Amino acid sequence: MKKILCFLLSAALIFSLSSCAQGGALSAPADKEPASSVLAVSGEEASVPEEEIIPEPEPEADNSWQVDQPENHHMDPEVFEALHAALPGSGIHAVVTVKDGVIIDEYYEEGYDENSLFQIHSASKSFTSALIGIAIDEGYIGGVDDLVADYLPQLLEQEDERKHQLTLRHLLTHTSGLEWYEWGSGYSNWNEFRSAENWVDYILNRNLVSAPGTVFNYSTGNTHLLSAVLQAATGMTQEEYCRKHLFDPMGISPQAYWQTDPQGIADGGNGVIISARDAAKFGQLFLDGGVWKDKQLVPSDWVEQSTSIQNPGPGDSTGAYGYQWWIRTHTTGEYGSYTTPYPTASYDTYFAFGYGGQMIYVVPELELVTVFASGCQSSYAPRPYFTDYILNAYMA
Repeated sequence: MKKILCFLLSAALIFSLSSCAQGGALSAPADKEPASSVLAVSGEEASVPEEEIIPEPEPEADNSWQVDQPENHHMDPEVFEALHAALPGSGIHAVVTVKDGVIIDEYYEEGYDENSLFQIHSASKSFTSALIGIAIDEGYIGGVDDLVADYLPQLLEQEDERKHQLTLRHLLTHTSGLEWYEWGSGYSNWNEFRSAENWVDYILNRNLVSAPGTVFNYSTGNTHLLSAVLQAATGMTQEEYCRKHLFDPMGISPQAYWQTDPQGIADGGNGVIISARDAAKFGQLFLDGGVWKDKQLVPSDWVEQSTSIQNPGPGDSTGAYGYQWWIRTHTTGEYGSYTTPYPTASYDTYFAFGYGGQMIYVVPELELVTVFASGCQSSYAPRPYFTDYILNAYMA
């Protein structure tokens, strides 16, 4: 009997102790939360960090062209219909006309469209000039009176010390004095230049036939030296510099590009490949004083200097010359190929001009830009279409 009683007392004691132990494990102090709900740092409580908020990127600018009817901009649509009827067989592949910042008319020869790329030949020179102006503004280049030798020191190896005094202004205005045969008919050293192993050396080795700054002599060689200067000054190829400062900010097609010489220097005087619509953007940029979509891409003073007369040019009907831009007054109906009932008027015009009829016309008074992309036998072939149709369409 005693053994049974002892067994029962032992069992009761074990059950009581087990219940106390379990109760201690499940209960928590009333003034504290479970340890798993807080982070302890050096014995202090710390809040859980909030999720980092990443700001949304700024929306990309809309660089596409707006299109409108000519009559909404005081331009006669019937004249443009007549223009389209006259262009087939002319050798002109594309014409884009912009008025008041919008496209009011486009023409494309069969086989071409708004995405077609064209080599605009010497109209490329105006692009190179714009980049020189930007490089001056950024401090890569001191100014137009900087010596070329400061950037191309190999020039100092030339025996004719007069070459050592060549400046960027001389190159910009085609007054370097270096012997060159490109303008007009007759002998040309163009093929010799283009087939040279080193274009820059070929140009620098040309004889100096007039004192720098005294005689206008059109030369793609002058512009090519500007491209070499730009690359030396910025440490970038001209295409990279152009893409950064002009093409990308303006939404110009990634397919647009510059051809280069054997050393990889951009063919700044002849080598831009671009669509007619994108070339019109460049004209609009200059019309608006170097501003595109409220951003100053080309310094306004450079636009003014480039498109102002720096010298009289070759003395023919082409016009006077600025910094790689041509300047001339054009008159409506100038060639008599098409007449309209509107009063005759003359307008100051500046333009980029290339072999075969590549034109980027800018008429500030009319807020007008017209681009011709052509394959004409005469480089002047687009002129009558511009003066007798497009200028003549203005219903002032």
